[in-house]
Amino acid sequence: MDDMNTEAQKRPSGWRGLHYRVYDWVLQWAAHPQAQSALLLLAFAESSVFPIPPDVLLIAMCLAQPRRAFRYAAICSVGSVAGGILGYGIGWGLWEVVSDAFYRWVPGFTPEVYARVAALYDRWNFWVVFAAGFTPIPYKVFTIAAGVAHINFGVFVLASAVSRTARFLLVSLLIFRFGPSIMPFIEKYLGWLTVLFVALLLGGFYLIGVAGNH
Repeated sequence: MDDMNTEAQKRPSGWRGLHYRVYDWVLQWAAHPQAQSALLLLAFAESSVFPIPPDVLLIAMCLAQPRRAFRYAAICSVGSVAGGILGYGIGWGLWEVVSDAFYRWVPGFTPEVYARVAALYDRWNFWVVFAAGFTPIPYKVFTIAAGVAHINFGVFVLASAVSRTARFLLVSLLIFRFGPSIMPFIEKYLGWLTVLFVALLLGGFYLIGVAGNH
């Protein structure tokens, strides 16, 4: 706890430190009696508006109680997919009304990022949602853009469920198997490994498609 307080004192002040203060606040929920409810709500909110990924709380809870790691992953997955559905609904029916607020107040949600994501849906559809759900790419941008683009809702839910469950189960599995010693690895390499996994997966399907055309 002393280390956490010392670290908190090093955070930038004002608006520059807001993200860090929210991060520290999320971590405090790990030891709370309602930690599972907090995890569910955090995963739900992150899929549409909240800036801190649920992995932060998920990892802390798994480290505290490794035997419940997979239960926590399931809770995180359910909350994230449900939040993704909310994001889809925002994009589908409310985007013209709320877009300015998102661009102004949601970190990472800019007109430029949104435009690039929206363009991806013209070609990739399922795989855009899958990649966003499994990798560190801001998932909320993709859930809302999916609603604006009116991609097939069933495809969206399936891609979200598969990718988010795979992501959170992977984190929980690593902690369950290796304990605290795996933390530096997760923090440094998990994002790149998931990106590599998706790239290899897409490459494999591409090769299958090429082979099928011959």
